[in-house]
Amino acid sequence: MDEWFRTSVPHIYAVGDVIGPPALAASSMDQGRRAVRHALGLAPGQTHELTPIGVYTIPEIAAVGITEEEAIRRQGSVIVGRARFAEVARGQISGMRDGLLKMVADAQGEQVLGVHIVGDGATELIHVGQMGMLTKCHVDLFIENTFNFPTLAESYRVAALDIARQRPVR
Repeated sequence: MDEWFRTSVPHIYAVGDVIGPPALAASSMDQGRRAVRHALGLAPGQTHELTPIGVYTIPEIAAVGITEEEAIRRQGSVIVGRARFAEVARGQISGMRDGLLKMVADAQGEQVLGVHIVGDGATELIHVGQMGMLTKCHVDLFIENTFNFPTLAESYRVAALDIARQRPVR
């Protein structure tokens, strides 16, 4: 399989579940789009390794990037910011007792390495973290950004503030 999803037979392409993980509808759709564009001689566009994962259970689970454990293995230490949905205005208004957004950052608390969400709307919220990671934005952008209020997206600001609070003193 090459980067355009051609098999060992150049005019045969394979995408989705037949090629293995991640066995996600969104990934399969993007693979198919890239394969078709290549087959038609069109530019397939840039591929990003940051594929969000969504599990449509109750509660929903979503993640993008690496876990806290993986980040520690790779970098030695990290800073983790947490925002409980029960602590943000939208969660309080909606009576949410459960739900959590966890943001994993480097040891300086500057670069987002992963976002993990459990709770209502997790599969919708994860894309904010994905876009931040794709653009390599500084954690402080989540603090400085204006989020609609009251929304669960405000959890990004709360988690980023938690990271900023734990930063090493310079």
